[in-house]
Amino acid sequence: MNISLLTTDFPGYALLDSGNRRKLEQFGNIRIIRSEPKAWWSPTLPPEEWKKAVAIHEDDSREGRWKFRGNAAPEPWSLRFRDAFALQLRFMDRSKQIGAFPEQSPHWDWILKNPATGKKPMRLLNLFGYTGAATLAAARAGWHVTHVDASKPAVAWGRRNQELSGLGNAPIRWILEDAVKFCRREARRGNAYEAILLDPPAFGRGPDGELWKVERDLPDLLRVCRDLLSAEARALILTIYTIDASSVLCGNLLAETTAHLPGGKIEIGELATRESSPAARLLPLSLWARWSR
Repeated sequence: MNISLLTTDFPGYALLDSGNRRKLEQFGNIRIIRSEPKAWWSPTLPPEEWKKAVAIHEDDSREGRWKFRGNAAPEPWSLRFRDAFALQLRFMDRSKQIGAFPEQSPHWDWILKNPATGKKPMRLLNLFGYTGAATLAAARAGWHVTHVDASKPAVAWGRRNQELSGLGNAPIRWILEDAVKFCRREARRGNAYEAILLDPPAFGRGPDGELWKVERDLPDLLRVCRDLLSAEARALILTIYTIDASSVLCGNLLAETTAHLPGGKIEIGELATRESSPAARLLPLSLWARWSR
């Protein structure tokens, strides 16, 4: 397996600079600063550029907090991804996330370039779907989508993004549930999908307090996903953020999961974002693997 680098291409978003374990980003006209554990180097831009940020997420407490210039948080705003969908962005009370992971944009483009075709509906399962970017890309590409996330606010956010994108009538099922429990139930029911996306956190909890640890639980979940892939399966895409993993590890997991399906290929690599600073450095953000046929 060759290791490939996929870089962010999200109109309206820019990584302006990074360093000292922080990153300076621009979402539309909103400039923010967030922590970034992988930015071990020094910033390139002068401090004056960093001081233009309207919001800084401080990690000096267990949960972190946002600090705003003028002490008032900007109102929610939105960005469109090409002509496919829109995402509402806003500052959350404790989390440093604002509703989008721009580094995932190569996956969205891949989905848009691989539309659902055939005489019967093509089903796509998006696990740990967050606010629905991949779900909306798949719906725009003609897939019948089942979106699963354990966070009630995230699922509600995804529904708002669906309406904002003009996809209110798209065939999307929004499921608030622990991903492992949902997949096991689907397997017992004999349901199957032609594509599965997984973007699991390194650590998390389900709606009923279920504990998730990616290094412990992902192999078991993938074994269930094996039973959920139909004979006509076209894709299985995995993204991992934990620093303890590798793209080769991801590829081996997908090879094991899809061994029963003839044909197909496995690609692996990293997702990274290139700075717009003079240094033009690449900031590595996550690992990915994709089986497709």
